Amino acid sequence: MINDLSEKNNKLLKNKILKELNLLYIEDEENIRINIIKTLKLLVNDIIDLPSTEGALEILKNKNINLIICDINLPKQNGINFIKEIRQFDQKIPVILLSASTDKEYLLEATRLKLVDYLVKPIDFNVLQNALHKVADEIIDDGKYLLNFENDIFYNFIEKNLYRINKDNKIALTSKEIELLEYLIIHDQRVVSHEEIKEYMWEDDENATDSALKNLLNKLRKKIGKNSIKNISGFGYKIQYFT
Repeated sequence: MINDLSEKNNKLLKNKILKELNLLYIEDEENIRINIIKTLKLLVNDIIDLPSTEGALEILKNKNINLIICDINLPKQNGINFIKEIRQFDQKIPVILLSASTDKEYLLEATRLKLVDYLVKPIDFNVLQNALHKVADEIIDDGKYLLNFENDIFYNFIEKNLYRINKDNKIALTSKEIELLEYLIIHDQRVVSHEEIKEYMWEDDENATDSALKNLLNKLRKKIGKNSIKNISGFGYKIQYFT
């Protein structure tokens, strides 16, 4: 049961990370672009789409782009040459290349570009979702997932550490406080009920009391800021933070 919850929460975290990404998508065929954008919008909120690489470098310079999805067969400059150009100044930005071709020459060139994935069109939802989850895994592995709370406090979801202003000022968290904090973060788009939290936090019903939950919440609030966990009267709790 605990492992099942952990796996479910890991998937929810990946989906949450994807929602917060700024994605640049380049595809010259309008019908394909429109259809893939519809699919991408189920997973990612902020998408900039272009019919060619023209103007793409300017976007990368002026906006915080976290992921590039690019077709190979583009007018003027193909996707592989475009990514080669990007790799001259950015070795880390995640890239997914799309192609209607399984040409070995393309595949060989693509392997040298540090891609997250190479997808052959037509692409179904599950294949695209799996590729995007790989992007989320890279972000997690790089330790880039930080959440900022009030009073210059931030939580590193990867290290599972809480800090004030900088890493030299760590705030100790108990294992129960980490469990509660991460559960609220993963479900930050809704109010989490008292009963749901108690069921998740304590396997033994005898320990899942209102006083135990209140005590745990109060301890966590003292560390991340009292306004960081909102009490929605009669319903439950909702976390507040900045990314």
